[in-house]
Amino acid sequence: MSTALGLTIAAAFANVVGAAAVLSRREWSVRSLEFVLAFSAGFLVAVSLGDLVPEAITTGGVGASWVILLGFVLVHLTQHVFVRHFHFGPETHQVERSVGVSALIGLTLHTFVDGVAIATSFAVTAHLGLLVFAAIVLHKLPEGFAISSLFLAAGGSRRAALSAAGMLGVATVLGALSTGFFSTIATHGLALSAGVTLYVGASNLIPEFQGKRGWHHNAFFFGGCGAYALLTVVLPH
Repeated sequence: MSTALGLTIAAAFANVVGAAAVLSRREWSVRSLEFVLAFSAGFLVAVSLGDLVPEAITTGGVGASWVILLGFVLVHLTQHVFVRHFHFGPETHQVERSVGVSALIGLTLHTFVDGVAIATSFAVTAHLGLLVFAAIVLHKLPEGFAISSLFLAAGGSRRAALSAAGMLGVATVLGALSTGFFSTIATHGLALSAGVTLYVGASNLIPEFQGKRGWHHNAFFFGGCGAYALLTVVLPH
C-alpha cells in the first residue's frame, strides 16, 4: 500500500504541475497540447481495454461489466450533463464562475476514482499498478491545465486556479485511501476505474484532436497505444 500511496501522491501532484503550466506563461501551442492529448488518449484506451477491463471481469465475474458501464456513465453525467462546459485544453472564451465550480465538482469524482484505480490495480499486481499510474499521470497534466484555465476564464485569481487543481489532487489521494476503509470500493474499484479510464480516453481526449488535418495527431495516438504495448513487455510481471 505504501508504494501505491506514494505513486498516488505523485499522480496528484501532476494536477498541480498542469495548473502551474497555465500560470507560468500566457500562451501555449494548441497544436502541441493536442499532440499530448492524442498520445494520452491512445495510452488510456489501450490500458483500459488491454488490462483493466479483462482483469476486472476476471476478478469480479461477469457482473463487473455493469460496474464498468457505471463508471463510464458516471463520468459522462458529471462532466457533460451536470457541467455545461468542459473540455481538455486551454479555455479561450470568458465563462461564468458557476461553470468553473461545476466543472471542479464533476472532475472531483473523476479524480477520486483515479486514486481508487491506482490502489486497486496495485492490489492485483505491481505490473498493472505501474501501467495504471502511467495512464493517470498522462491525463492529469492536461486535466490540471484545463481546470486552472477554466477558473482564469471565469475571472478567478491565479491562486484560485492553482487551488482548484490542488483540490483535484487531494481527491485523488482520498480515493486511494478509501480502498482501505470501504470494502465495496476495494471490491469494485478496478471495474469502476476501467469504465472511467475508457471514457476519458475515448470520449474526452479523442474528440480534442479528432478530425484535425494531417497525420501527426493520429501518429501520436498510435504512439500512445504502442507505448502501452512496449511497457507491458518492459515492466516486470
